[in-house]
Amino acid sequence: MNFNASRNVGQSGGIRKAKRVSDVSAMGVPAPSAAFNPGPAYSPGYPPAGPPPPYQEGIQLETHNDFGAQPGANYGLMGGFVQSPMASPAQLGSMLQQPVVQDMAMQYGNQLAAQGRAVVQRELDKYVPVSRLRYYFAVDTRYVLRKLLLIMFPYTHKEWMVKYDQDTPVQPRYDINAPDLYIPSMGYVTYVLLAGFMLGLQHRFSPEQIGIQASSALAYIIFEMILYLVTLYITNTNTNLRTLDLLAFSGYKYTIMIGGLLAGLLFGKTGYYCSLVYSSFALSYFLVKTLRLQLLSGSQGPEQQPSYGYAASPYADNWSASKSSAGGTKRRVYFLLFVAVTQPLLSWWLTYHLMDCGSLARRCVTPDYK
Repeated sequence: MNFNASRNVGQSGGIRKAKRVSDVSAMGVPAPSAAFNPGPAYSPGYPPAGPPPPYQEGIQLETHNDFGAQPGANYGLMGGFVQSPMASPAQLGSMLQQPVVQDMAMQYGNQLAAQGRAVVQRELDKYVPVSRLRYYFAVDTRYVLRKLLLIMFPYTHKEWMVKYDQDTPVQPRYDINAPDLYIPSMGYVTYVLLAGFMLGLQHRFSPEQIGIQASSALAYIIFEMILYLVTLYITNTNTNLRTLDLLAFSGYKYTIMIGGLLAGLLFGKTGYYCSLVYSSFALSYFLVKTLRLQLLSGSQGPEQQPSYGYAASPYADNWSASKSSAGGTKRRVYFLLFVAVTQPLLSWWLTYHLMDCGSLARRCVTPDYK
């Protein structure tokens, strides 16, 4: 395409606007661009890579590494900081004397002590029912006096039922019919001391005798508990009595033992036997009235009869149920009588050997009495 400059001049003498060329092929082929030449300003900095080295078997060690040289880097905890020296004992002592540090140490010690008590309490509750023992020792002076009078004079008492607060029994201080372990434990200690005093009056006292009296009384009450529990197990008698309840009722015999020894100390063997006979009847009456409600209120459900594939007769079921209930009631009554009889016998067995001396009044009149 030829370009004519005169064509852009209009008729009016002005310059005309150039028209857009739509045919690019008419403009000709553009000149090719020059190839890229880095020139002297571009330098790769490393020689060109050659062919790979030939394959060699085994491990090739680098001989140019120097393993004996020490590294120059700083491998401390904080390389950019200077480590401070250790504190002196004087500085530590002054720091421990600060009130804040002492308060923190006290709080930490209290937490450790509380955790230790919790662990000991949890381990102790597995073997010794501490929470249950607290119930048996929840007594006061008024309860103790009333209970002693009830044991010695039970014939005028009318109400023998133990009171309950919902599902738990009322504490002994609020109910005279509730069993306790305070009177049995104090009676045991008083019996041992009184036995030592009476042995001293007979010129038979020695420190070993106190240990013998204490161990024998403890062994008898343990044997008594084992005997009662084995009897209940063999006879398959279900009761509402707990083991600590049996221990409490078994320990009430120390009351009549102390009364018999005091009567024998004042009035001789006649006073001892008279006091022992009366207190034995009183204790048996007290045990029968107290244990009757707890023994007879046990489970009296009928025993399960085996099924042989046919319908059992309702008359036979009623007869077997009544027979089982009657048999359970008889076993409970027999156990009740067994407890009421063994308590006075054990009281006599543990005290009769201490009555080899006369009365205290006779000894005061005749000091050379043998």
